[in-house]
Parts: sequence; C-alpha cells; structure tokens
Amino acid sequence: MSVVTRFAPSPTGFLHIGGARTALFNWLFARHHGGRFLLRIEDTDRERSTQAAVEAIFDGLAWLGLDWDEEPVMQFSRAGRHAEVARELLAKGQAYHCYCTPEELARMREEQKANGQPMRYDGRWRDRDPSEAPEGVAPVIRMKAPREGETVIRDHVQGDVTFANAQLDDMILLRGDGTPTYMLSVVVDDHDMGITHVIRGDDHLTNAARQTALYRACGWDVPEFAHIPLIHGPDGAKLSKRHGALGAEAYRDMGILPAALRNYLLRLGWGHGDDEIISTEQAVEWFDIGAVGKGPSRFDMTKLMSLNAHYLRETPDAELAALVAPLMEKALGAALPADAAGRILRGMPGLKPRAKDLNELAEGAMVYARMRPLGFDDKAKAQVAEAGGLLAEARGLLAGTAEWRHDALEAAVRGLAEARGLKLGKVAQPLRAAVTGSTVSPPLFEVMEILGREEVLARLDEAAK
Repeated sequence: MSVVTRFAPSPTGFLHIGGARTALFNWLFARHHGGRFLLRIEDTDRERSTQAAVEAIFDGLAWLGLDWDEEPVMQFSRAGRHAEVARELLAKGQAYHCYCTPEELARMREEQKANGQPMRYDGRWRDRDPSEAPEGVAPVIRMKAPREGETVIRDHVQGDVTFANAQLDDMILLRGDGTPTYMLSVVVDDHDMGITHVIRGDDHLTNAARQTALYRACGWDVPEFAHIPLIHGPDGAKLSKRHGALGAEAYRDMGILPAALRNYLLRLGWGHGDDEIISTEQAVEWFDIGAVGKGPSRFDMTKLMSLNAHYLRETPDAELAALVAPLMEKALGAALPADAAGRILRGMPGLKPRAKDLNELAEGAMVYARMRPLGFDDKAKAQVAEAGGLLAEARGLLAGTAEWRHDALEAAVRGLAEARGLKLGKVAQPLRAAVTGSTVSPPLFEVMEILGREEVLARLDEAAK
C-alpha cells in the first residue's frame, strides 16, 4: 500500500503552530514511506474563510519547507460530489429524510437534559413513513448509524479506542438547503483523494467513530488513524496567543529559521532516543507515527530560541548573509552599500555565535553596512568627546600599522594603553564608539580588520569633528 497523507486546514486565519506540527507529522510520515503528502483547504465555512488566509497557509507551509505533491483540493468546490454521496446513501436505505424543525430539536434536547439523558437526536424519523412529512419543512438527510455493538478505532497514537454504537446518533449529512456537513465532506474527500492515513489532533478523536460508520455505510475502506495530542503552554493550559500560539509568519518575523522550527515542532511529542538536534534528513529517515506520545507537549519559547541559535551557528555564512540582507535594507530604508555585502560575509563567523535569531544577526551586521556620517548614540558620543586626544593618538598609531589584521591592531592599541598606564578597555571602548557609532558591537579589532584601513581611519576623522 502506497502511503497518502493530507493536511486539511480551514482558511479562517493563519497557519498556527499546532497546525504546522500536524502538517509536519503528515509530511514526514509520507516522506518516510515514499508516499504522497496532499493539501486540502476546508473552505466550506464561507463566512469565515478568506483568500488571505488561504495564501497565508500556502506561504507558511512553503516557508517551513513542507512541499505538497498535487494541486491543493478546495473543499467547497466539491460540494456537488458530497451531496451526490448523501443521495446515494439515501437511495440504498443507509440514510433517510428527517423533517424535524429547529423548534422540535430544541424541545428534544431540553427534555433529554431534564431527564438526565445524553443530548442527541433520538431517531424519530429513522423509520417513519415520509408521507407523514409536514408541509413547508425542507428535510435534512441523516445517516442511519449502527445502534448495536461497538466501533473500535485502532489508533497509531492512542491505541485501541472503543465507542459504543448506541452513543452514535444519526448525524446530518446534507442540510435542508442542500449543503453538505463537515463530517460528510471530510469522509468523501479523504476517500476520493486516496488518503490512507489520517494524522490529526486528538480533538478529532470522537469524530473518528462517526466517520468510520460513514465509510462503512458507503462501502469504502476506512483509513488508518493517528490522533496526536494538542500542544499546551508552559503552564499546562491549552496553548493560546499569550503562550506563543502565533502564525508561521510571526515566527518568520521573529527571525526563526525554518529548519529550527521544524526540529522544535518535531520534538514536541516525538523523540528518537536522547537526540535533540535532528536534521530534516534524519527526521525523514527515523520518523514513525507510533513513537508520538499520548500526553500533550508544552511549548517553550526559550527552548525554541536556544535551538534557533544552534541552527544559526550551523548555517553557512553565505546563506545567512543572504537572509539578513533584506532585513538590513528595511532598517536602512535603502539598498545596502556596494561594499557592504563582502564585509557582512567576512564578518559572519564573528557575528552568528552572538545571535539567537536573524533579527539580532542583522542588527549586529549593521556595523558593516552603515555609511558615513555614522550618527552616534548618546553614550558613544559622550565617550568620543571625553577621549578626543587619546583617539587622535590612536588614529596616528593605526595609520602607521604595517599589517591590518585584528591581532596586529589589538597589539598596537594595547601598546598605546600600556604606554599611557591605562587598561586596554580605556582605549578600546572609546575607539569602538568612534568606529561603530555605538558602545556595543562585535569584537572591535575583528570589526576594524573587516572594515579596512581606509574606512576605519575615515570614521575616526569623522568622530574627531
């Protein structure tokens, strides 16, 4: 059997972090088995579904590197097919018309509640003669659910889960206006798309029994199920925006690398021994849905940022330079100077160990992109003003330095400090302020080497003014 999985979000908002993990698990399972990963947009809620949300889902998945194998299926466009299946079940006696009015159903639920009974449809039109139908009521089509025995869901994550069929009511397949319900649409689409494994959140577990009954009524093979636990916040409560339940685009804006987020989401509920750093290639090789734990995982932003810092350190310098360039241009409000790209690339080995995300990396790299006049922050301006004579002496010393290498530059400045009876920092700190316009920067002498003699001396001349 060729494995086919799917990710089926509703386009009513962004691709949130729980949905991203569900997509990742489906993608990995399909790739591990050499199968196909499909995408379906469940846009049947026409009031809440938006094209902007559809695009956000596409963009989020693409940014995460989760490619799908066929054209996405738009569920609403298949409403005619869904209705056709409901009518086929009706013709086979597997479904029936129900003429209950909303008022009748409300009274039914009130009576059941008053009698301490489960609130569900009581099947009053299941075997009733349609000739008794009241005038002016557009009937719904309900499935004849099994009433005896049990339905067992052999779940890859939850194990065997048993539902008494007596608890399953006759669910609506087609509304009175002819529109299909979610439960019908999902089953028909999964069947027609050839889905072999349904991997989704465990909030859908109770749907699995009713959907299984529908598969069997249609005479179709039931896919295998894997219901994965939801993600909780650090406090154990259901994950929300205050915990970090943001859209994929928000994590991109935070400067998170896709590989880092994939690794982090993978480890939320799935593990491979003690391995914490797992490449995508390893994940595809090792992933097994049966290794997903039953308990909910806790989202930890600190851990995600720590993992992201690791991936920054491991990413090739040229790749990082390309990623920070648009961030820097946005901050500058202009294209990078012609000579900045080379400086940024040469400076990357010293920059990336000190950053946790791309935004911090871009901020650190700005020292190689600023054009003169630099503009000094208040602390830097004060330090330059206080050390004017010392900086002039340092400028003369540096101008005559034979080799423009960071170790030679440091030795020269250290010699000046010792000759003046000062600690190195008393000279280096105002020098940093003059060269970078700030009191904080990557290692000073490394910066000076990369900027080059001409630029450093020009910045010192500018600071002297």
